[in-house]
Amino acid sequence: MPNAYEKLVTELREIALLNSANSVLGWDERTQLPPKGAEHRGNQCSLLARMAHERFTSPKIGDLLGECESQSRGAAPDSDIGATLRETRRDYDRATKLPASLVEEMTKTAVLAQAAWGEARAKSDFPMFQPWLSKTLDLKRQEIACINRGGEPYDTLLDEFEPTETAANLRRVFESLRGSLVELIAKIQSSPRKAPVEILHRSFPAAAQEKLAREAASAVGFDFQAGRLDVSLHPFCTDIGPGDVRMTTRYDDHYFGDAFFGVLHETGHALYEQGLPSEKHFGSPLAAAVSLGIHESQSRMWENLIGRSRAFWNHFLPKAKQAFPESLRDVTPDDWYFAINDVRPSLIRTESDETTYNLHILLRFELEMELLNDQLPVADLPDAWNQRMKKYLGVDVPDVSQGCLQDIHWSGGAIGYFPTYTLGNLYAAQFFEQAQKDLGDLDAQLSRGEFAPLLTWLREKIHRHGKRYSAGQLVKNITGKELSAEPLLRHLRNKASELYGV
Repeated sequence: MPNAYEKLVTELREIALLNSANSVLGWDERTQLPPKGAEHRGNQCSLLARMAHERFTSPKIGDLLGECESQSRGAAPDSDIGATLRETRRDYDRATKLPASLVEEMTKTAVLAQAAWGEARAKSDFPMFQPWLSKTLDLKRQEIACINRGGEPYDTLLDEFEPTETAANLRRVFESLRGSLVELIAKIQSSPRKAPVEILHRSFPAAAQEKLAREAASAVGFDFQAGRLDVSLHPFCTDIGPGDVRMTTRYDDHYFGDAFFGVLHETGHALYEQGLPSEKHFGSPLAAAVSLGIHESQSRMWENLIGRSRAFWNHFLPKAKQAFPESLRDVTPDDWYFAINDVRPSLIRTESDETTYNLHILLRFELEMELLNDQLPVADLPDAWNQRMKKYLGVDVPDVSQGCLQDIHWSGGAIGYFPTYTLGNLYAAQFFEQAQKDLGDLDAQLSRGEFAPLLTWLREKIHRHGKRYSAGQLVKNITGKELSAEPLLRHLRNKASELYGV
């Protein structure tokens, strides 16, 4: 007869199956769904979300969890049982504070808001999206009131994506970066050296881009027998379940960087998902990512620390030249390396360089806080966005599609999500420094197209643990140090010195 822990794990697995079915509908919504199907899809997704929420918050789960905790008081916190009970308790205590009706309404609103965002972005029409953003913010305030974690209201939303993180600490993190980044960007802009970025804007047919991107994803370790690559308006990666991880990207026939580096980015997420022990622990916290910041560290590492390295292109530039013989015939390795590492303030976050990227996140973090706290009327968001883009990055925003409507996150209710991107950059740089120490001449390995040693290191150090450790514990376990901005700043300064002579 199954004991309480086995019964709990079975329940968690079946709840995860409901969420997995919703993930399939979400993937289909963003890749295949016809516009007139949004209302029906919202009904489907909200029903599944309510069913999963009601089952997880039922007294049965509470009773099983309490029984397991009573029987397992001596279990080590990082053992399978200890970690599963700790994280399940945390999720259960949060979820039981949310009424099923609110979960259902938030889910349906997200589907309809994303459809409205897509149309508004295409037409560059903020008023078309404004009422949906207002409703989303109202629902998030209701969520905060229900959960009431304490601290600032923003902390409650942030905790869903980056457990135990606070707005106060994020302000400290951004302050530690702001001055150094602004100073470095000013030095780069004053340098007489300019990257030959025109080579990235030549003819790059989408079909050839897709073939090269698939080759790169496969080379670094993505298993296409356990995943897909498709097209969507906004790139994303979603874990459907064991053996099914799906990525998307978007192609521009006259710009190389968007799709290729976007695929490397989503591949980093996908490799993490494929490296989790999901076949053994599906539905359990042991098969879930630690936090979105740690998840983002994997995507930023493959996109930037590896994908924009000279070593990576020692191996891949010949392949790119085979894919685009006319466009890249006259391109030297030095010119290509400089072009893909160009630093200049830009409009679009997903296309921004490593050095200016975190200023895009700072802007969004500040605006989210002001919107949530009723310090910024939703109608004034476009102007506030434009003013801050000018202040932080010195660029003029021509329209809302390239301004406050460029990201999908707010339409999906992911408020509190953006700061995890900066945390991911910090984690990535610190992890990568350690990998270089542990693996020897990593540049030589990458130049030969040997990506397996690094992936094996990531799987051993990060992926296989699921939520066994917190993000802070994981960083300290791997690097022996607390999270610091210095590895990222060292990386950015070293590259700026090499390319811009500053």
